Amino acid sequence: MVGDDDWEELAGRPRKGRKPRKKKQHRSKADRLDAEHHRAEQNEFLRGLNDRQGRYEWMKEERYNTMFRGIEAKIQGAMGTGTYDWVDRRVFDQVFDRLTLMALYKMMKSGVIDTLDFPVARGKEAHVFHGTNLAGEPVAVKIFHTSNAVFKNLIQYIEGDPRFTGLRRKHRDLVEVWVRKEYRNLNRLARWGLNVPFPRGVHKNVLIMDYLGSATSPSPKLRDVVIEDPSPVYDDLLRFLAISWQKANLVHGDFSPYNILWHDGRACIIDVGQAVVDSHPKAQEFLVRDVTRLVEWGQKNGMDVDLAGAMYEVLNMDLSDVEQVELLE
Repeated sequence: MVGDDDWEELAGRPRKGRKPRKKKQHRSKADRLDAEHHRAEQNEFLRGLNDRQGRYEWMKEERYNTMFRGIEAKIQGAMGTGTYDWVDRRVFDQVFDRLTLMALYKMMKSGVIDTLDFPVARGKEAHVFHGTNLAGEPVAVKIFHTSNAVFKNLIQYIEGDPRFTGLRRKHRDLVEVWVRKEYRNLNRLARWGLNVPFPRGVHKNVLIMDYLGSATSPSPKLRDVVIEDPSPVYDDLLRFLAISWQKANLVHGDFSPYNILWHDGRACIIDVGQAVVDSHPKAQEFLVRDVTRLVEWGQKNGMDVDLAGAMYEVLNMDLSDVEQVELLE
């Protein structure tokens, strides 16, 4: 988290003690020209924001402008500038507002992430970006939309979950609860050794987790992959549902080839924000739906499977060998 000193710096409060004088660094003419071009590009970007019918009027406030200036070089992937000038600048409009800026600023200052690079996925609820941590390792940065009413349709997955009682129905509250819910669900599934992206951090409407993919593109969805031998994949996914239900006491709630990535020769389950605990009023209904979708995938891939047999396996599979694992962050 950000310490008090970070906010004092933003507020312009003097710090105690004198700062050591920095040695002047001599830059080449080419470096100076590159820096001037970059600054001109950033200023043009900000002027463009000011022209958008007051939507970014808050950016003129010294506090937020200072925040933005402090991380602008690290979020070029959202701005469509610099190295990532190929990114559609409308992405910025879709994901950025005052609280998103504050969340990214805090996570960058606290060292959870270092850069926000290019967008790799877009859904109704969120955009996912390729990013890096301080070690230069890739991470996935999931920024949930704060002005999208779609979360009102997802209240059924939150109400009835004892982990999130006393929920206020304001849109901003729904978004933040949903993000915390996905973070906690990922943690719970990972503790049981299930193949999900490991969560690295969460704040407000921003979730950081392991990145699945190459340096240029994310891993493909299961629906887009031709599986030569679907039987072991089906068995692996059936075991995932069984462990989730019997051990982690969770139901995914939207278990489909759209929410499964094919990474390093294995299925990895994503988008677990809607997963509910087994005591949820609709848990059994969601479980039957999840198993049905898996059976349908198996049948489409030429397997002789049925819902009755799959449900029996999920409810009665011998999991005596499954134990919680120690998570190494």
